[in-house]
Amino acid sequence: MTIANPDLERPRTARRRDAEATRKAILAAAKNHFVRAGYEGAYLRDIAIEAGVDAALVNRYFGSKEGLFAEVLKSAIRTDKTPLFATDRAAVGREIARAIATQSAHKNEERLHAFQFLLRAATSPTTAPMLNRAVQERFMGPIREWLGGEDAQVRSRLISAIMIGLLVERLIREEPLPENERDAFIERLAPMLQALVDDRA
Repeated sequence: MTIANPDLERPRTARRRDAEATRKAILAAAKNHFVRAGYEGAYLRDIAIEAGVDAALVNRYFGSKEGLFAEVLKSAIRTDKTPLFATDRAAVGREIARAIATQSAHKNEERLHAFQFLLRAATSPTTAPMLNRAVQERFMGPIREWLGGEDAQVRSRLISAIMIGLLVERLIREEPLPENERDAFIERLAPMLQALVDDRA
């Protein structure tokens, strides 16, 4: 019988926690710089300074500036943050419509920052192809698989276009819809989205 030595286990756990904290700090700093300066204008040394780490650690954790950008993309594109994969498939359209109608993009700083980062990435010829790959793999791919049916590709593209367009509109208007418009908005939008979810071949 082997008895674990707690004095040996603690340093390993501490190192793992420190490594994860360092990784998160680098990702957060990188997102800030990519939003402010774009991919071309963001420098690893400045990202390292903001993260409070040595510049060599950035390359050690992410390999390169492109690798770092790819990881920031992954953190910004998360389908698990949408109600699309709700347990009750019959309620998905209404849940998405309600979320868009009632939430303000500016009151959720994390989502706002992520969306600003994605918009900036879409405008650069260097990062647009990387963004397209990430969107296909992490957003449209899961949606397409979840939808099913022969035309899942078309329906996933339409759902994505509607959601992204409405997110941009929400970013522009800053505040949630006023109450006198909210119900009408939900009643119009929910059936459109639900039809795309339910239309299986």
